[in-house]
Amino acid sequence: MRKLSMEELGRKTVSEFKKAEKTPVVLVLDNIRSMHNVGSVFRTADAFLLQGIILCGYTPVPPHRDINKTALGATETVEWQYFPTTMEAVTDLQQAGYQVMAIEQATNSTMLDVFEPGNAQPLALVFGNEVTGVDAEVMKVVDGCIEIPQLGMKHSLNISVSTGIVVWDIFKKLGK
Repeated sequence: MRKLSMEELGRKTVSEFKKAEKTPVVLVLDNIRSMHNVGSVFRTADAFLLQGIILCGYTPVPPHRDINKTALGATETVEWQYFPTTMEAVTDLQQAGYQVMAIEQATNSTMLDVFEPGNAQPLALVFGNEVTGVDAEVMKVVDGCIEIPQLGMKHSLNISVSTGIVVWDIFKKLGK
């Protein structure tokens, strides 16, 4: 066994990435504190060819060296936009026809392993603040809630880890 070379990986150029058909998923970051977490989410969005990222509230925005440190160029490929509040982003997405799901531990949540995304409707996933989670007012207006099953003591995952888990699962379920 040997590691693949950069040539063998078939990496897209920025131009090829921009032209490629995207996975119909948008990530919404609700007041994320850490620039490293934001950069990591950009890399995940790049890896799965997601439609884009919406940065909300005090979530740091590119360009910034601390975001770039973990994004490794993904801020150049992944489309992103900024909204002053997560509520504005969610309302805008719902009006555009997206199913908006919070990623949170909540009453009536659907466990990730049983959640089935609809193929006919684009999906937006709201990831909350590292300490307080998805804003309580936003939770009142989302279309539903997806929960990552956890068995340990903490029942808490870093947002970058949560994003990777959820996006990979939905990517598989969409048949990508």
